[in-house]
Amino acid sequence: MDIPYTVAPRQDTGLYNAKVGIWLFLASEVMLFGALFSSYILLRVGAQEEMWPQGWLNVPVGTANTLVLITSSITTVMAWASLKMNQFNKFKFYHACTILLAFTFVGIKSYEYHDKFNHYEFTLANGTFADGHMHENHLKQEGAAWTGYAIIEGHVVTEEAELYNLKKHKPAAHSEIRVEGPQIKRMGNYGPWHNTYTAIYFTLTGLHALHVIGGALVIGFLWGPGSKMWKTDPERFTNRIEISGLFWHFVDLVWIFLFPVLYLL
Repeated sequence: MDIPYTVAPRQDTGLYNAKVGIWLFLASEVMLFGALFSSYILLRVGAQEEMWPQGWLNVPVGTANTLVLITSSITTVMAWASLKMNQFNKFKFYHACTILLAFTFVGIKSYEYHDKFNHYEFTLANGTFADGHMHENHLKQEGAAWTGYAIIEGHVVTEEAELYNLKKHKPAAHSEIRVEGPQIKRMGNYGPWHNTYTAIYFTLTGLHALHVIGGALVIGFLWGPGSKMWKTDPERFTNRIEISGLFWHFVDLVWIFLFPVLYLL
């Protein structure tokens, strides 16, 4: 039995089934990310003055990743347009570019995550704070005390607020610092457990990255085994490419909002 409206539009909506489905799905995605963006706004508005991080993210790297994702949206459109013009080889080329750009985006984001997990803040017994990237870690925890030492590339400040608004408090030139274990009252890296900002940052960007990976897997299937449908039902296959493209544009749009909110404001 043939499934109706896989190619022809429905009379009630004017759209074929898959397009109705993707718009309903994207509506639920809007609610999901809308709730997370709203949470971010409420958390920021309610944060203590001078204690909301600014300047913690690498703007040039984020800008490069934005360009990568925007370019991938262009190649997705070109892949769909190629099928509309019956140019299957061009479709394969443009969709291959989309997949490559998708994993380039994830690779750059992984580099940013690694940077955060290797970035440590130490609260020292003398009331100062050491902050920087870990070079050597010979620390061992015995109960509540630390033994050994760590070597970081960073700087020492007297007020924790100096570590938060880096746009206002320009960090001093970094140098190699040896942090002795007995001096440490508390230490931790800049993972999602570090503070409210890193928690919402990793939640938003991590969920977005999962969407990028999921979308890339679908596009990869349509580029590979799924492309056999082009020989048997080219119009339906073209519709599938359009649907995957709509999802990909949504992923791109979410990042267009994430980039200025997290990196620039």
